Amino acid sequence: MSRNGSKLNILFAESNSEVLASQVTDLQKAGHSVEQAVGRKAVEQALRGKAFDLVILGHTLSKDDRHHLPYMVKKSNSQTRVVVLHSGGRHHEVDATLDPGQSVEKLLQIISSLAEKPVLVSR
Repeated sequence: MSRNGSKLNILFAESNSEVLASQVTDLQKAGHSVEQAVGRKAVEQALRGKAFDLVILGHTLSKDDRHHLPYMVKKSNSQTRVVVLHSGGRHHEVDATLDPGQSVEKLLQIISSLAEKPVLVSR
């Protein structure tokens, strides 16, 4: 992950553009560079275009998308971390989850802790 003062290059994905915009603002205020993706196809396209330190899969994405997209993220770059919001369980390609109703401050804490941990390349 990027070590430039723990500021990360993040891809944030949701199916609802309004929810996405509200979430992204707080991450940008924290100093992170955030690219937005609305829906699965936009995530796939973004992953083909460049590398990210972190991909956040939001709660408005379908359960199917939140299950399959982590595989695609790790396939594009095994060192990219994945956080899933509103996850039903623990997925082996997901580095962290955040339950519904948690604050953006909790998400920022998770991001910070992931930035401090070394990336394990072999899975």
